[in-house]
Amino acid sequence: MQLGEGAGVEGHELPAGDDPPKGDEESTWWPILTAVGAGLFYLGAGLYLLGQGEIALLPPLLGQAVFVGGLATMLFGVCAWIYHGFVDEYWTYSFSDVVPRSHRMGMTLFLVTDVATFSGALVYYGFVRFGTWPPEEIPTLLGPELYANTFVLLASSFVLHGAHEALQAGHHRRFTAMLGSTACLGALFVAGQVHEYYDFVFEEGFTISRGLYGGAFYSVTGLHGLHVLLGTLMLGLLFVRALAGQYGPERDTSIETVSMYWHFVDAVWLVIVASIYVGATVGA
Repeated sequence: MQLGEGAGVEGHELPAGDDPPKGDEESTWWPILTAVGAGLFYLGAGLYLLGQGEIALLPPLLGQAVFVGGLATMLFGVCAWIYHGFVDEYWTYSFSDVVPRSHRMGMTLFLVTDVATFSGALVYYGFVRFGTWPPEEIPTLLGPELYANTFVLLASSFVLHGAHEALQAGHHRRFTAMLGSTACLGALFVAGQVHEYYDFVFEEGFTISRGLYGGAFYSVTGLHGLHVLLGTLMLGLLFVRALAGQYGPERDTSIETVSMYWHFVDAVWLVIVASIYVGATVGA
């Protein structure tokens, strides 16, 4: 079954171009809660590092507790924020031509700040890399698991792009299937990274407290993994909405903005592979 402009699924009428969040005049606490969670997340990481080594300044469990609590708070805030903005009673809001443009601009500005975030983390790694190298024994970084994870993440970008094209062509079933496949690929990447961490920590004894490179490795890859996890949650939400017939060829604002985020995260992964993985093996 194909969708025409503004058409839904099985009788659901979709206003053409209408994929709005709550109006700008409606305030919400969810962004504040998300910011608090993010602050606690980074604070916990710092406290954990202060609790490591021979001269620990703080109990290790303190940093772990703050880190986990911050992560949980941030994820809850993000999910609630997205639900409040894009899902809850979405059909009652009228369309404004300003809305899609403002959301694209908002996502663009967010990605610009994210470039600064990842740049800061990579600059820190650069100082570590161009010092005495290797500062300590590093694990085997280049292997089948890295290649598989990279393939999965890159493939997800192509699948998501194909899903968006299918939506614009009116092929709703193909769009829904490809969107769900993208979410599954994102979850597979997260699972692969968790498995990689498990091998490094429990099989090779490579932990975040094992020298400067260990701290840089887990900080950069963990930050990226968190972004992939958040992106996977957003893709899952979009998939649920797609099953409900909430998208059409001219009603795709959230698909476009999440696609921008996902492609950015994939591009960052290539930089991480080139610097953190491949770059670390040169001269080691």
